[in-house]
Amino acid sequence: MAVTDPLADMLTRIRNANMANFGRVDVPASKLKISVVKILKSEGYIKNYKLIKDGKQGIIRIYLKYTGTNQRAIAGIQKHSKPSRRIYVKRKDIPLILNGMGITILSTSHGVLTDREAKKQNVGGELLCAVW
Repeated sequence: MAVTDPLADMLTRIRNANMANFGRVDVPASKLKISVVKILKSEGYIKNYKLIKDGKQGIIRIYLKYTGTNQRAIAGIQKHSKPSRRIYVKRKDIPLILNGMGITILSTSHGVLTDREAKKQNVGGELLCAVW
């Protein structure tokens, strides 16, 4: 069955695996998904990721992060834009998640960026998701 929103599918897989305390989750690869996963890694929300070539589009294996007491590093993850309704914001209108404790991921003309990087580069773009 075809997936109409691949990014939302990836975020849902991460959310479900996180709630079930799985150590890793596999998702089909794409350039946008790899960019989002790189941001999640650099911001400390996931332990690591690995690209696996399978002769088709590839697979991203995401290793989820937990503390010593099985506390999740990702408390919540939410998709903003949908294929039916894209949400674009200017630099000054980029929302803060939990007063800066979480991140917003945007797709901009400078690539996929976090809210802090987009404000620093003075660009707006499409709101992809929020992570806290």
